[in-house]
Order: sequence, then C-alpha cells, then structure tokens
Amino acid sequence: MAEAYQESVGIFIYLSRISSIIVHMLYIVFRYLHFIAIFGLAGALVIENMAIKPTINGEDAKNLAKVDVVYGICAFLVFAFGLVLWLWIGRPSEFYSVNSLFQAKILLFIIIALISAYPTSFFVKHRKSDAETISVPHLIPILLKVELFLLLIIPILAYLMARGIGIPDLSSNSSY
Repeated sequence: MAEAYQESVGIFIYLSRISSIIVHMLYIVFRYLHFIAIFGLAGALVIENMAIKPTINGEDAKNLAKVDVVYGICAFLVFAFGLVLWLWIGRPSEFYSVNSLFQAKILLFIIIALISAYPTSFFVKHRKSDAETISVPHLIPILLKVELFLLLIIPILAYLMARGIGIPDLSSNSSY
C-alpha cells in the first residue's frame, strides 16, 4: 500500500512538473508571437509614414492599402496575443488589471486603433484607383505621425511596468 502511494505521489509530481514546463513554454511562445506582431505593426506604420505624400498615384494607393492590411492584421494579432497573455498565460490577470501603466497601455492602443480608422478608410477607398494623382487629405499624414508617436510611448510604459512601477500597494487596501 505504501509503495502504491509513493508511486502515485511520484507520478503526480512528475505530471505537475511537466504541466509547469508546458505552461512556461506556452508563455514564451505567446510572448514571442506578441512581439513579432508588435514589430510588424510598427514596421507597417513606419512604411505608411514614409510612403504618404500630399499627392499619390494609383499604384501608391494600392501599395498603401496593402501595407494597411498588414497593419490591421498585426494590430489584431497584437490584441489577440496580448489578451491571451493577460487573461490566461503568465501572471494572474489581476497583476496587470490593477496596474495603472497597463491601463494606460490599453488606452493608448485603443486610441491608436480609433485614429487609424480615417487613414484606413482613405486607403480602402482608393485601393482600386488608377488615377494619375490622388490628393491626400492633410489630416492623414498628421494622424499617421500621431499614431507612430503614441505607439512609441507604449514600450516605455512596458519598461516601467517590468520595473514594478504602477502596481498599487495592496497591503494598505482592505478591499483586496
């Protein structure tokens, strides 16, 4: 009886270690995928900023629309992988949810998504155009620059979060 108990405890410990390793590996994979999507998003936004001019031709409009599709896909992937990391893998979701810097990161991401709607609608509208010249509204290059600026703030907030800044002192608050 004692041998069977020891064997079952040994199997439990072994399975527990394997489970822990798998969860850690999933964390690493999703973190890596999150970073790749972030780099893709930033790269597409830089390309849009470099390619936009006061007037573009039909070919430029097609290319900008393609880059904007990459931007949109990467934004969705950043959101999806970030959501997985926040809610299911890694630290408990409460660790992030109560952090004011994390909330600021989410807010900036939402603002960037909202700002990108107007340039995206312009690119979609002109993606099939064969016009020699297409006048780009003055607001679009400004919005693209604002998006890039706001995107540059997010890694600073992530760095500060990694240093423990933004986490409230839960010991003095009895509601937690």
